[in-house]
Amino acid sequence: MGPGRLTAHRWSREPRLVLLAVPIALIALVTAVDILAPASVHLGPFLVAAPAVTASFAGPRLTACVGALAVLAQVVVAALRTSLVDLNHSFQVITLILMSAFATAFASRRERHERQLTALRSVATAAQEVVLKPLPQRIGPLRIASIYLAAQSEAQIGGDLYAAARTERGTRIIIGDVRGKGLEAVGDAALLLGAFRGAAHRQADLPALVTFLEGTVSSDLDDPAAPEIETEDRGEAFITAAVMDIPDDEPVLHLINCGHPPPLLLRGGQAGLLETRHPAPPLGLTEFVETDLSAETFAFEPGDIALLYTDGVIEARDQGGTFYPLAERVIGKAAKGPAALLAHLRKDLLRHVGGHLGDDAAMVAIERVPRPW
Repeated sequence: MGPGRLTAHRWSREPRLVLLAVPIALIALVTAVDILAPASVHLGPFLVAAPAVTASFAGPRLTACVGALAVLAQVVVAALRTSLVDLNHSFQVITLILMSAFATAFASRRERHERQLTALRSVATAAQEVVLKPLPQRIGPLRIASIYLAAQSEAQIGGDLYAAARTERGTRIIIGDVRGKGLEAVGDAALLLGAFRGAAHRQADLPALVTFLEGTVSSDLDDPAAPEIETEDRGEAFITAAVMDIPDDEPVLHLINCGHPPPLLLRGGQAGLLETRHPAPPLGLTEFVETDLSAETFAFEPGDIALLYTDGVIEARDQGGTFYPLAERVIGKAAKGPAALLAHLRKDLLRHVGGHLGDDAAMVAIERVPRPW
């Protein structure tokens, strides 16, 4: 266990000790008022709230202790007001014991669920580190920054993906979005990323690489060992992707867009879309759409930043239903480099949606660094 976990464990205990003052104060207050109240007034039932409140934040042992303290307080009230064998107080004590037992059982169940959730988070984090490896900050003449925002706070990775691979003459980068959610989307993302990392440096040109990726995705959909997919749903299993090849010695980038949102090119304080004239269909749809893959070339000069993103960014809505205006929000924000740009976009995007994304979102910013003279 590392120092970070020790710190987190210490801080998780301190708020619980502070919250414990609430049920204890409640027991003290109800007991004092009940003793001083007229004989016709009975406040003992309010003591049930003490173990119930404790169960919402503490474990079974602490909940049981608070429940026992509440029962003891009720016994003291009974002894001071009438007697321990008084029928009314006897029923109140028995009821309080039963409710404290229920609260303790609830606390035990909640604590067990928290442990399971912590284990799942650890597995998700490990899966993210294996599947979606962080991109290096510098590759050849490029500076790179990446960010992944999960729609669900408990999830670490979904169907959005990105990766970079170094070749002899440049750098190849992919960003994609698997249709769907859950473990199937994570599996499809892992399949495509594995194929890209294995083939990016072996395929001579970009069309050959994308053809290989298409074959990998399509063969997985046709795998007879995989779960059966209804005929009408086969066309819904696909991955949108944008694949770039950025040469080291030319101020250009080559792009094949397979049904993915077009990247943005930031230059001179302005932003423009890198729209291809002949976009390819999403990966996994060649059975339904025939096309000849060809890469298109765009100028990518020193100081330029190419921003790749998934549709979770541009389809994010605010409370009024307005989509996030990505092209407007990046204008004038690229001067400090890719990392600062994505830090700004992360904060601005979460502010736009009120802190909760409706879909996973990923962004990759790539800057060609001017050559030193």
